[in-house]
This record gives sequence, C-alpha cells and structure tokens, in this order.
Amino acid sequence: MIHVEGLTKYYGSHAAIRDLAFRIGRGEVIGFLGLNGAGKTTTLKILGCVLLPTSGRAIIDGYDVVSHPHEVRQRIGFLPDTPPLYDEMGVGEFLAFVARLRGVGSRDVFARVAEAEEKTGLCDVDDAPISSLSHGYRQRVGVAQALVHRPALLILDEPGSGLDPRQMVEMRALIRGLRGEHTVLVSSHLLSEISQTCDRLLVIKEGELVAQGTEEELSQRLGGGGFIEVEVRGERERVLAVLAGVGPVRVTGEAEGVVTLRVDAPVDLRPRVAQVVVSAGLELLRLDRGVEKLESLFLRLTHGGEGRAP
Repeated sequence: MIHVEGLTKYYGSHAAIRDLAFRIGRGEVIGFLGLNGAGKTTTLKILGCVLLPTSGRAIIDGYDVVSHPHEVRQRIGFLPDTPPLYDEMGVGEFLAFVARLRGVGSRDVFARVAEAEEKTGLCDVDDAPISSLSHGYRQRVGVAQALVHRPALLILDEPGSGLDPRQMVEMRALIRGLRGEHTVLVSSHLLSEISQTCDRLLVIKEGELVAQGTEEELSQRLGGGGFIEVEVRGERERVLAVLAGVGPVRVTGEAEGVVTLRVDAPVDLRPRVAQVVVSAGLELLRLDRGVEKLESLFLRLTHGGEGRAP
C-alpha cells in the first residue's frame, strides 16, 4: 500500500526529514512514533498530498504522490493534527458534504454517513452543530470525515488527542476494527494505545528513521529481548546461586523473605526456571514472561546513542 524511498523535505536549509525508506502492506496497522519536531507530521502531510517532498518518492496504492496526487487523494482518508471541521455545520451535514467531495454517489451518501457515525460513536449528535461539541467529539468527527468514503488507506495524526479514558477505549476498538479492511498509519504520543492497536512500529528521530518492526523485534535488536520475572521464597544468595545457571539474573525486589528477580531470556525459559527452583527445594510464588515496554524502547531510541536499528 505504501512504498517510501529516499523521502526528504527541506524547509530552507533545515531538513525536516532525510532519506526515509519503508514499506507498509495492505491491511496493516502501523504506529508512527517520534518526539515533537522529529518529522512525523511532515511525513504524513507528504503522504496525504498536502506537502511536496524536496526529493525521494512516495507511492500509495501504485500512484506517486507528486505525479498523481488526485488518484492518491481518492484512496486515502486523512486526519491531520488539527481536524478540518466547519463549525457552522451539523455533524451529519458536514459528513455528507465531505462524502460528496470525496466522490461518493448521491444514493450512497446517507448510508456512508450513517456507517461513519456508527463506527465513531456520533449517532447521538448527528444534528448537533460542530461548534457545540466537546474536544473529544470534535476529534471523533475528524476521524469520521477520514472514514466516510471507505478509503484504502487511513492516515491518522494523533487521533486520540483530547479523548477521555472511555473514548480512548472506543477509539482503540475502532482502529483495531479497521485492520484488514483498511491500511492504517497512525501517529500518536499515547504509547500504550499504539502498543495495543498496531502491528508494527516506525520510529523517527531528528528526521531519520531509526527503527522499524514489532515491539518484540525492536526490544531484541536493542539488547532488551524477553525476560522472566520470578518471585521465590528463600534466602537471597541461595536464590541467586540457583538461578545463575539459567541466564543473566538480577534482584528487583525483596521483602519478608520473598525475593523478586528478573532473568534475561530471549526465548521462553519458564519451564527451566520452574524446574531449577523446585528442584532446589525453594518455594516458587510467581513466574511471568514479558518484553521491554514500548515506553522504555521509545526513550532508548529517541534519547539514547544506540544509533539505528533498521
């Protein structure tokens, strides 16, 4: 669906993005991460045919964003960081207007508006003026206008901005439900939401792509990998000695005779850990497997000096 090669954008002498290259398959939900000023919005605006690149190519569904922008626009739904709304219009009226602009036939407009409102939870405010809506509802209208013409690709820049916890749950369910039916590229600072909704991640730092892949793949490339967290009742030194043969181990907590440890394990070693603890006559209280959290990975990639993790 998306093929980006050597994409670069200069503002004067400043390079907002440099030599970006990535591919996104049909039906994928991709998270696009980076600090403020990293180049996320510039990239999304180029893909949305709002900005022209300085050099490089971006192909969407077989069409170049520079030489065939009209064909690209027919295939995408774009929610910029500030939703493009007309405050004087009602919600349903605005969505019908957008549907017609996007080429939806007159006989299908009502059904497409109803479908978009149902997906975004706007049915109860169909007649309400957009100017009367809360920030969260305005954000929903922004997503609905991107969806109303059933685009092949959705580009969402901070879709969860300003939503309350219940609305975030609904937005998460909405994005998950789009998988397969649409390709989705979503930029967000809400890392927990990205973690729960996206198939893969693209991480950009100072205009350059520094990593791409699943959370687990990025963790392994950065040396984090998986880990086993263990709670054992016993004397600290004895517990450490028993687990030393399994892998790198460190104590993360100790209270009332219970030692909590983390064993670095790129593969699932829980059976081995359980075996050595029980064989040593120690009391095993808890055994969990996990991978480095997205927040930690993001900070390491955007603040650390590890360099690229392609």
